[in-house]
Amino acid sequence: MIGRRRRTHRDAALEGLHDANATDLLNYFTRRVIVPADAADLLSETFVIAWRRIDHMPTDSEQARMWLFGVARRLLANATRGSLRHADLTLKLRQHLETQPIEPTDSAALHVRDALDQLPTNQSELVRLILWDGFTLPQAATILGISESTARGRHQRARNRLRELLRPDTSPDSPPAPRQETRTV
Repeated sequence: MIGRRRRTHRDAALEGLHDANATDLLNYFTRRVIVPADAADLLSETFVIAWRRIDHMPTDSEQARMWLFGVARRLLANATRGSLRHADLTLKLRQHLETQPIEPTDSAALHVRDALDQLPTNQSELVRLILWDGFTLPQAATILGISESTARGRHQRARNRLRELLRPDTSPDSPPAPRQETRTV
């Protein structure tokens, strides 16, 4: 049979551990986490660690069970610390944002935002990365996962369209002005 792996002693041992302990471990996690999906993730992580460390796991079923619950306890502690760090950072960010000046919302700023929103998504994101976030064109290209030459072309098309959209004599409902040909000699 092609593509089918031969079942090993390790596979059988892990399957036996899973069958004997998965329900109890899931209950252990479910009673200790707020989001039920987190319990399933932690259970999966527990068995990934068991699979990696199967050769170092006790052979006695009761000792292996205690080992699995020890792994589960450490994973839960790590997840709890991570959640606390996340909550703390979120609070700090909220407090920081409350002390920051609000972006100008005058009509000119709103007009620019509206013009950016009228660009194709790939062009508007490129312009925002360059003008708002301070990245260079090559850096923005890397962030977007495109070549520099593609970024240059998109940036030029975006600039041309923004020039049309932001021209004082045009409104968003009026058709764009005719293109002017420029020749270099």
